[in-house]
Amino acid sequence: MNNQGNGEKPQSAGAEVKKWNLIIDVASCTNCNLCTLAVQDEYVGNEFPGYAAEMPRHGHRWINIHSRERGQAPMVDVAYLPVLCQHCDDAPCIKAARNGAVRKRDDGIVIIDPDKAQGQEELVDACPYGAVFWNEAKQLPQHWIFDAHLLDDGWKEPRCAQICVTRAIRAIKVSDAEMTALVTEEGLEQLYPEFNTLPRVHYKNLYRYTKCFIGGSVVTEVDDRQDCAQGARVSLVKEGETLRALKTDNYGDFKFDRLDRDSGAYDVVIEADGFHRKAVGVNVTTGAYLGRVLLEPS
Repeated sequence: MNNQGNGEKPQSAGAEVKKWNLIIDVASCTNCNLCTLAVQDEYVGNEFPGYAAEMPRHGHRWINIHSRERGQAPMVDVAYLPVLCQHCDDAPCIKAARNGAVRKRDDGIVIIDPDKAQGQEELVDACPYGAVFWNEAKQLPQHWIFDAHLLDDGWKEPRCAQICVTRAIRAIKVSDAEMTALVTEEGLEQLYPEFNTLPRVHYKNLYRYTKCFIGGSVVTEVDDRQDCAQGARVSLVKEGETLRALKTDNYGDFKFDRLDRDSGAYDVVIEADGFHRKAVGVNVTTGAYLGRVLLEPS
């Protein structure tokens, strides 16, 4: 194994350089924490010269899983968001480092040198994702190194990807052009695009964590008998403009998803043949469940 943290194989002349990327599917993550445990198993108590010093047993989560609940009972879902070093192409930690303590490898992986970075606690604050941790005992900033030592030794993926049973985490080594095409094909997003760091970690179904929904259940009442209103027409209206329209499912449920948080006032307009039209106003902060909306015969 190359012990200098830059042991990636050279590309053949004329070939477009292939670089590592990570794809995380938020909809597939179940919060099993196997990825987090794999990182701890690999780095706690283990030194990898040129790549990483050992990870502290406590206080560090180089892969940290955040959670967010959306909606209200009974229409509720929970999203889990693994956050880790984004291996940015325009990495703030590289800009903040002294003496070349942080470097970007040709294969896209960022390495905080465990010798040169000694004492540079400012690198913790430089990372806008909170993915750099301070090892107080060693006076050293540390992060998840994409298991570069294993990849340089011939592994096909880092351990977090290998162990993920739902394939919520995938690692691929492709050219930038191929990655750009894959971003479009799979609808991948950056975690915080406003940071402008050009991360190499891409998220699928990120809306499950960052967006909210308006949902409800439509019920009809005839002769004091209530039934689920399957096929009722539901429109989402904002400032007089219909943004989306759908029909209720066989349980009378509807959901307008991927709405921006704190996006203000909407009207939900519900129509069904033989029943009075109903409009329900709602102000969206983190989403809303309208409960059972009753339609009466016209």
